[in-house]
Amino acid sequence: MDNYIVSARKYRPVTFKSVVGQSHITTTLKNAIRSGQLAQAFLFCGPRGVGKTTCARILAKTINCTNPTADMEACNECESCRSFNNAASMNIFELDAASNNSVDDIRELVKQVYIPPQTGRYKVYIIDEVHMLSLAAFNAFLKTLEEPPAYAKFILATTEKHKIIPTILSRCQIFDFKRIQSEDIVKHLAYVAGEEQVAYEQEALHIIAQKAEGGLRDALSIFDQLVSFTGGNLTEKGCLENLNMLDSDYYFRLVDYFRQGNLSQTLLLYQEIIDKGFDSQHFITGLSEHLRNLMVSIDPATHKLLECSEKSRQKMGHQAAECGLPLIMRLLEISSDAEYRLRDANNKRLFIEVALMKLSTVITSQQAQSAG
Repeated sequence: MDNYIVSARKYRPVTFKSVVGQSHITTTLKNAIRSGQLAQAFLFCGPRGVGKTTCARILAKTINCTNPTADMEACNECESCRSFNNAASMNIFELDAASNNSVDDIRELVKQVYIPPQTGRYKVYIIDEVHMLSLAAFNAFLKTLEEPPAYAKFILATTEKHKIIPTILSRCQIFDFKRIQSEDIVKHLAYVAGEEQVAYEQEALHIIAQKAEGGLRDALSIFDQLVSFTGGNLTEKGCLENLNMLDSDYYFRLVDYFRQGNLSQTLLLYQEIIDKGFDSQHFITGLSEHLRNLMVSIDPATHKLLECSEKSRQKMGHQAAECGLPLIMRLLEISSDAEYRLRDANNKRLFIEVALMKLSTVITSQQAQSAG
């Protein structure tokens, strides 16, 4: 147990090629290294857990490598690469701005910048959570960031670009990292499961990807949690139970009841959901999301917007075709309105039951209007 390493660290990418879902970033960085046109300062922005700090470390390692490969990857054999791999590099410095955000911390860093590297080509400074720096610290950093020594490179990383002052932004080459697509997360989880000899159902990996909301680090943390919970056998049922997520089958059944105008079964199913411990907000948000997915499923051209397995896509497409777009839009309108207004309701259960009554009588109301 003493040697256990969480998957997010154990399988952290160490080459540009192994970075998941950010090819637009890694390709640009490799081309810059190949051409020798490296900016003085980089700003890596994007959601948490998508590879900002990882790419910063790979870039720092690669530009100091004395014998990079033809594909501009670090060789892992030269002295610089070995020292980096052993966490003993004297040329690469990491600063967490969340806990080192004062003007004195930055002044100390600036003093170090003007000491040339004893070995290697560049001194690289990686400043994580840079938006946490105080205004005075930002201002103390400006001149050095604009005119650093030729051997100094700065890589700033942040989840909140809007908090960084414009004078800093204008001195950096900005790279926007994107949320990682569910399919890419699922592929990586499948790879990790294979390496760790963990049995899994494909649907289980999609549930983890959905819960992670585009963050690979979050996905790997959830994966570790579920491996412990299930004893190394990831099932769809086990994942839903542990993550407190409502099985999508409930929403499919609800929509079928709406189509049938079956209010009694709708209310009984809602009671079953409440008995499982799900609150009203969680339920109505999930229903709106399901109806949105049905809307997207009407046209096969937009199926790629669904972040789910192929099996779920087919099921969505089948139910969407049965409902038709006009019905789906009316259901979504009622559901979204209920989701928005629920927070102000005193009796939330009654409010949801009234909304379910409206949803269950959409077709009969339309039929009555047509007859009239």
